[in-house]
Amino acid sequence: MPSMNVESFNLDHRTVSAPYVRVADVKQLPLGDVLTKYDVRFCQPNKDHLEMPAVHSIEHTFAECVRDHSDDVVDFSPMGCQTGFYLLIAAQPDVPATIELVAQTFQDILEATEVPAANEVQCGWGANHSLEAAQTAVKAMLAQKNTWDQVVAP
Repeated sequence: MPSMNVESFNLDHRTVSAPYVRVADVKQLPLGDVLTKYDVRFCQPNKDHLEMPAVHSIEHTFAECVRDHSDDVVDFSPMGCQTGFYLLIAAQPDVPATIELVAQTFQDILEATEVPAANEVQCGWGANHSLEAAQTAVKAMLAQKNTWDQVVAP
């Protein structure tokens, strides 16, 4: 296949072993800042996916809580395939530190009692949330934290 402009389109999704956290891209900006995009993958591509209420609730809760742990977070966005998220950080790549940041934030999600901004005023689809589904997905991913740095199956 020819090389494509989008990094994840060049990734052979058949060779990865979710869950994992990997560096998906690094951009050096003109004034010297560095942006690192992480692939935070919950589900095995083309085998499983998260349901939208879980995706939506993880997105809201993670995006709100992660900023309690890091000022470098730029964005946390769901993948269209519903298998994971992209975490954009204004910093040099550091997978071990990012794994700890993700784990801390997942713990916050497990302790949450509501999804932040899950209403018609603050969200474009306020009714499409499930804290329970988000917590179930996060708990399952956290249970495999010791393998998050292994992107390809051994």
